[in-house]
Amino acid sequence: MSSSSSITHETKDKDFFESKDAKVLPPDSPKGWVVVFGAFFLLMMVVGNTNAFGVFMEEYQLRVFPTTPSSTISWIGSLQFCCMCIFGVGTGILIERFRPQLIILIGAVATGTSLLIASACNSPIPLIFTQGILFGASGSLLLIPSMSLPGQWMQKHRALAIGVCAAGGSLGGLWMSFATKAIVSKLGWQWALRINGIMVVVVGASISPLMRRRINVPKRDKIIDVLALKNIHFILLFAAGMCAAGGYYMPYYFMPSFSVVVLGLPSKWSANISSLLNAGSVVGRIATGILADHIGSLNALFLTSLLSAFAVLVLWLPFKTLGTLIAAALVFGFASGSIVSLVPVVTADLFGIKRLPSILGLVFFSYAIGTLISSPIGGVLLDVYGHETNYTSLIIYNGVFFALSTVLLAALRLMRNRNLFAKV
Repeated sequence: MSSSSSITHETKDKDFFESKDAKVLPPDSPKGWVVVFGAFFLLMMVVGNTNAFGVFMEEYQLRVFPTTPSSTISWIGSLQFCCMCIFGVGTGILIERFRPQLIILIGAVATGTSLLIASACNSPIPLIFTQGILFGASGSLLLIPSMSLPGQWMQKHRALAIGVCAAGGSLGGLWMSFATKAIVSKLGWQWALRINGIMVVVVGASISPLMRRRINVPKRDKIIDVLALKNIHFILLFAAGMCAAGGYYMPYYFMPSFSVVVLGLPSKWSANISSLLNAGSVVGRIATGILADHIGSLNALFLTSLLSAFAVLVLWLPFKTLGTLIAAALVFGFASGSIVSLVPVVTADLFGIKRLPSILGLVFFSYAIGTLISSPIGGVLLDVYGHETNYTSLIIYNGVFFALSTVLLAALRLMRNRNLFAKV
């Protein structure tokens, strides 16, 4: 496809969603970096808690509920992110119709409260509803504005800005893994939930006044952008997102317990592996943001999806040593962070920024589907075929998701521009 053809497609896609009468404030202003700063801390709380769930997973699986199947416990973490994405469709619409500051304040209080309620539970099923569903549903009120509003404010360095925001989630997962493990060891898992819940409320309520919209979009009659659902570029991005999300959380949930169950390491290594995943993700989300600003967001997303598949299938699958597990955790964390940080940039590049919250909500719905069918089924594979000690079938299942995502992104990339060296 020629360069001019690519530009035509890009303009056509953006025209689907951008209205001409929106009131626009200047991009790349200092106010934009204030929004980036706010999103960084909001994602530190909501995504950080989700990324640190591996510590709770290991605690529930080995000590609190040892007779409960891993597949049942994994529903808690899967439903956290899944519900964030399912309810993200509605959140994107709310962000366009109401003040983001109010939406974020409500989300912070509700998300923190869900963890406080979870601390009173004494069996897995109530935890599925509180730490899983309720946390995820209310967390969407923090996730979607944090990923969409910075993209409205930044133009020249949009990928870097969103990468910085997303790094907040990884950094949160990094220190929250250690902090949660320490609290669990000294005070118990209930107090870990309570302290994490209080932090979400305090930080979210403090940050909410900073989170302004750059573009005031007129109200629409249609709640969902039907044109997006018919657009082949959207369909490919949706499918790739579903597959990438399907593979994303399995290492976060199962690598920590792999270190204890398969490698026979002390329990503290569950937090160490979780932190290594998040440390790699902190660096990766910023680095891939810089890379995307230079080579194009879609090119960068394709490369990181390929690298994620490599980390799972080449570094994690064949080996059972601490060194290769550390390498797999760091490489996977570095590469997979782009699933959160680059997809909003790709969405903005494909469809424009004026409807970014609602379009991004639709894209994140694909994450819900992928998450819903990934970790729970991975847990079943571990229980049934691995007898809770052999992770081979789970790891293969994990890697297949990223292989499929890579193929779909390659198809989208070639549809946009067949010149392999073009910035796309």
